[in-house]
Amino acid sequence: MTDRYAVIGHPVAHSLSPRIHAAFAAATRQDLCYELLPAPPDAFAATAAAFFAAGGAGLNVTVPFKEEAAGWVDELDGAARQAGAVNTIVRRGTRFAGYNTDGPGLVQDLTANCGVALTGARVLLVGAGGAARGVVGPLLAERPERLVIANRTAERARALAEAARPSSRGSALEGGGFDSLGGAFDLIVNATSAGLDGDVPPIPAALVRGAVCYDMLYDRSGRAAETAFCRWAAAAGAARTLDGLGMLVEQAALAFELWRDVRPATGPVLEWLRRGADGGVRA
Repeated sequence: MTDRYAVIGHPVAHSLSPRIHAAFAAATRQDLCYELLPAPPDAFAATAAAFFAAGGAGLNVTVPFKEEAAGWVDELDGAARQAGAVNTIVRRGTRFAGYNTDGPGLVQDLTANCGVALTGARVLLVGAGGAARGVVGPLLAERPERLVIANRTAERARALAEAARPSSRGSALEGGGFDSLGGAFDLIVNATSAGLDGDVPPIPAALVRGAVCYDMLYDRSGRAAETAFCRWAAAAGAARTLDGLGMLVEQAALAFELWRDVRPATGPVLEWLRRGADGGVRA
């Protein structure tokens, strides 16, 4: 019997996840189907429950349901508990386990695919919302020299830094507003959604010069287009700009492994998407 998986969100029609998981399944010879599962903004629980009642084996969760999913599942892994958000649900009999593969996916893309060293690095994380909460723990696990969280609302950045402090492992960790930023950074990660509207976060251009700049978004218009943040960072003198398509593929591979106990190769799928991706947003 073919196992059923899906990505639940609102909206969800843009998602590349069905294409990614179909490619993983073909490469690993797994008998599964993966579909889109749109849900009204107030009907996550009912839609997820109906999917599993009909025999569904697992779900990916995208905006705006990741935080709600964390409260819906029966148990959370460490990353999901720290983030307060779930992007992968695994069915185990009558119980449901929630995971967050976003942060590990980001780290895997940065280190394995892009060759960016995180240990001992000076890192600026821009944003303090759900996307930032999902990646701060895995970034700290790589033992950067310094991790600064910056946000329009400084108090939210400070609160996120305090919540993550038990995971800092000796890394200097601080949070604040954009107006208090200073020093030099090796890596700047944009975890805001400003780029969806063509905007960029108001960080000083001087901080970008010579840094690797990573946008957790990727451009909807196609493989040749840069995100707004990457275009701005390149013009401001960034050493290198990277988008979030690799993160999307890596977090999907981790979810696939949780469901199927098989780790698919991500390189061929990422290369395939780079050649012909026709849209997408944050995972």
